[in-house]
Amino acid sequence: MNFQAVISSVLEQRHSDQNIWFAGNFHIPPTFSYQVNFPRLEIVLDGEYINEVETHERKVEKITAKAGDAFFIPPNCWNKPDWEQGCTVLSLLFGRSQLGLSYVSKTKGEAGFSDIQKHSLQTRSGFAIDNILEALISLSRERNKKPMDELLFQALLQYSNTMLDAPIAEPQNRVKDLYQGICIYIQENFHRPLNRDCIAERFSLSANHLSRLFRQQGHMTLAEYITRVRIDRAKFMLKKYDFRLNEVAERCGFKDVNYFCRVFKTRTGMTPSEYRGAS
Repeated sequence: MNFQAVISSVLEQRHSDQNIWFAGNFHIPPTFSYQVNFPRLEIVLDGEYINEVETHERKVEKITAKAGDAFFIPPNCWNKPDWEQGCTVLSLLFGRSQLGLSYVSKTKGEAGFSDIQKHSLQTRSGFAIDNILEALISLSRERNKKPMDELLFQALLQYSNTMLDAPIAEPQNRVKDLYQGICIYIQENFHRPLNRDCIAERFSLSANHLSRLFRQQGHMTLAEYITRVRIDRAKFMLKKYDFRLNEVAERCGFKDVNYFCRVFKTRTGMTPSEYRGAS
């Protein structure tokens, strides 16, 4: 997949009646919605991409986005996609140390996705992209977004293309990119069932290779990383929302609330209830 060509095509085909929606986080996110602590951009390339999002007026609405339309989801805001109509979507996730790109295609009436391609690369901190993202996050809180939203949207895509054109050179870059891509996948899907075998299959790796990759690149086991991501999200949910503990556990990918409470206390030194009540 040539992600540069895809982004360039999006930029070349922009026209005035295409929309950019900004997600919010005032309302409690629905179960199985996407919510991570990094900004994300989702661009419709083809078909109809239906999303449940919270608008600036703090109303939860279902929005049907068409080719050229986009969603900007600030950190810890949420969206809930509905893939039933069939569409192709380009997603960009701007993590602390990596940019993750995914190309996802779904055919109407079919059970699974017809095409999924992913790529990741190391991001540049202290560069203009930080300011572009911060400006978009700030703009999401303002009522009047035009024409700034379109200018910042195009600037973000242009800068992403420059990073794809000249990635930061590092030894063992392919191995690091693979590791970062798997980390992004876990950060996006922490609320779903995750294990070594399903992740290995998703990235066309052997389970043993996947385990070695995390020990060598992350200096931890795969299970340790998954648990760390889930506990971090649980901390956020405990402070932000009035979910019951069993719902926090479920939304963070833990099947059993008692197991969740044990793991949480082991990791933080507090029970979930104690953590919620702490200042």
